[in-house]
Amino acid sequence: MALEELRKKVLYQNSIEIWIGISKEKNIDWVNPESYQKFIAFLLKNNLNMKQMTICFDESDKATDGGHSKKVFANNLAAINNENSACYSIKLNDNAIELIRKFEL
Repeated sequence: MALEELRKKVLYQNSIEIWIGISKEKNIDWVNPESYQKFIAFLLKNNLNMKQMTICFDESDKATDGGHSKKVFANNLAAINNENSACYSIKLNDNAIELIRKFEL
């Protein structure tokens, strides 16, 4: 499972990477900013402990997933500039993963 792979890398992960991971598990197109905002709204509504953070993909960053640029996605979210388009740091413990997997579009 994609979320388990993320947890193996680091215990705290940013919400964009988590969004990409849960999108893979649920076969959702992760590049849609509106879907990401619904995901974050779900996590906030369910009181998941998250800390808002700044994420930056520099100009030389070639970070892609499935042929899509994470930098472009993050920039699109930043342009929206609201609580649901922000990036958060999330501790990927069992309870957090259980809640994240309950998200449905």
